[in-house]
Amino acid sequence: MFENLSLKIEKAFKTLKGQGKITEINVAETLKEIRRALVDADVNYKIAKDFVDRVKEKALGANVLTSVSPGQLMVKIVNDELKELLGGDQKDINLAGSPAIILISGLQGSGKTTFTGKLAKMLKSKGRKVLLIAGDVYRPAAIDQLKVLGTQIEVEVYSEEGNKNPVELAQNGIRYAQQKGISTVIVDTAGRLSVDEEMMTEIANIKKAVKPSEILFVVDAMTGQDAVNTAKAFNDRLDFDGVVLTKMDGDTRGGAALSIKTVVNKPIKFVSSGEKLDTLDIFYPDRMANRILGMGDVVSLVERAQQVFDEEEAARISKRLHKNQFDLEDFLKQIQQIKKMGSVKDLLGMMPGIGNKIKDLDIDDDAFKGVESLIQSMTPKERQNPMILNNSRKQRICKGSGRNIQELNKLLSQFDQMKKMMKKMNGRGIKGMGMPGL
Repeated sequence: MFENLSLKIEKAFKTLKGQGKITEINVAETLKEIRRALVDADVNYKIAKDFVDRVKEKALGANVLTSVSPGQLMVKIVNDELKELLGGDQKDINLAGSPAIILISGLQGSGKTTFTGKLAKMLKSKGRKVLLIAGDVYRPAAIDQLKVLGTQIEVEVYSEEGNKNPVELAQNGIRYAQQKGISTVIVDTAGRLSVDEEMMTEIANIKKAVKPSEILFVVDAMTGQDAVNTAKAFNDRLDFDGVVLTKMDGDTRGGAALSIKTVVNKPIKFVSSGEKLDTLDIFYPDRMANRILGMGDVVSLVERAQQVFDEEEAARISKRLHKNQFDLEDFLKQIQQIKKMGSVKDLLGMMPGIGNKIKDLDIDDDAFKGVESLIQSMTPKERQNPMILNNSRKQRICKGSGRNIQELNKLLSQFDQMKKMMKKMNGRGIKGMGMPGL
């Protein structure tokens, strides 16, 4: 989402490269470019101006150590201020109460119902028993969508056919959760195409009736400053606890994320991208600031890896590596686990120094698809011992996978090279290696 902003800020810092000290003149040129970059990213002009004023004040008042260049110092100051602009410290959701009640609000089309399913999946993975309440009584597709999501993540959805009173429905659903000993209730509410009095009154009545421990406002990040204005309207009536930015993978300039905390003084708690139910991340302002400045986000990358790579599987693979038994079946499992971590471009963007360099690269998220189809077209014996693949076997595999001989030979060659490399690493000691195949 912040690719263009990152590139422009990186360009602004070049003004200070090679400078012996920070002066009002060279700082002014750098900050002018940064302010322009923020405004281009759809950040409110006043917010952008206040931001660069704070950076200027800190930069001109800072002593540059002999071991730190002016450019490095400026990056540090901008990073600190970006972190504050994005919300400062990470804020958790409040799960107090028995059950804990989370009320979801937002406009129609913001990704509210999909987020509800994603949050339920995340909370369930942390050991909480979750109930979803289908509180959008006006759009039949919303109830059906929530039920489909509930089936996918194996979470119960509470609804009442014919009940058009969302307040009563929410209260009944919470009583049901109490009877069943369910620890967390997520109430999905109705959205509208725009903010209106009827909608605000209705959701305010639901809040008053169910007394939620957490109210989350879901907003489409692609709507830019409109998202910020909508957030303010909802906050004035609901006094919500946190913001959820959806569609972060879209072609958006990032102004909502950079402005919303200043305008409504409420933290961004989650960011969501895509329709897949595992594409929900807790929002960390410091990590996002690092990514904007091209420093990567190794911590989030490691956390994603920990979520999909279980310890038993890692130990099994490590053992097979030590015995030089790593085969195509193991390789296939590793690919499938890596895919669960997210898009290839997103993962590369978390690596320091790479984010801005991949902006214009056309990275296919189905890059592993050909490899998977080739391996899946092999027999178990062929996966265990690729050396037995003669011409007739190769022809059969290519026919079954829809790929060609060149692609198969390339896979086998690369796998052979990887095994040789792993063998060398094995000799130097790779005990505990948790992510072979990357």
